[in-house]
Amino acid sequence: MESESLRDLPESVTEADGSAVVRVLSYNVRSMRDDVTALARVIRACRPDVVCVQEAPRFFRWRKAAARLARSSELVYVTGGATASGPMILSSLRAHVERTEDILLPRTPGLHQRGFATAVLRFGGARLGVLSCHLSVSDQERYQQGGLLLDRLAALDVPHAVVGGDFNDRPHGRTFGLLARSLQDGWATKPWGREHTTRLGDPLQRIDAVFATEGVEVLGCGVPMGLPGVAEGDLRSGTDHLPVLAAVRVPAGG
Repeated sequence: MESESLRDLPESVTEADGSAVVRVLSYNVRSMRDDVTALARVIRACRPDVVCVQEAPRFFRWRKAAARLARSSELVYVTGGATASGPMILSSLRAHVERTEDILLPRTPGLHQRGFATAVLRFGGARLGVLSCHLSVSDQERYQQGGLLLDRLAALDVPHAVVGGDFNDRPHGRTFGLLARSLQDGWATKPWGREHTTRLGDPLQRIDAVFATEGVEVLGCGVPMGLPGVAEGDLRSGTDHLPVLAAVRVPAGG
């Protein structure tokens, strides 16, 4: 499934009434083990205000690697990385950071530690909660994490929020369904670009997504393949996932 022209995604702007159009990118960067220069070119071409990163570096000199990605992408580090066991948040200088919190989730023996990176950001007169996540490969643990994700969004205590993540689940899966019953699935709400997020040449699957709470207007969401400046070669060499880019309108206040 393909959607309308890639040139139709709204640009970032703060409206006269204080509301804000915000570009949110979700991207699994595979611990920056691939071509970081290509990865940064993709991010810059998307012109995001917020990036929800998954599989950020977590071990030796991880802060230096996070700073490198932020700098090369013309963004700043907000929170996460090793402190959230992989999820991380970057932003443009447009965002004012009100607060951040990284959460480690209950761990199932034999499986990877998982966590959430969270922040509350302000764009003009609009406040936006942000959560970056990478859910479990285990169906049972993943479903539990889906419930914890919804609890954590509520705990941010802001009326408007977005979630960007690698969900290790598909739209027909029970965890994806749990989230979609409470949140807006960006692609399903306003499809734009390409749907499937798995590596080019792999079986077509949508396991990465951007969700939004009620009251946030989704203006477009999908994989920015073909967006001016996003080269297929960079998508192939930067990491093993495709990014998801969304434009949302966040009401003023909150």
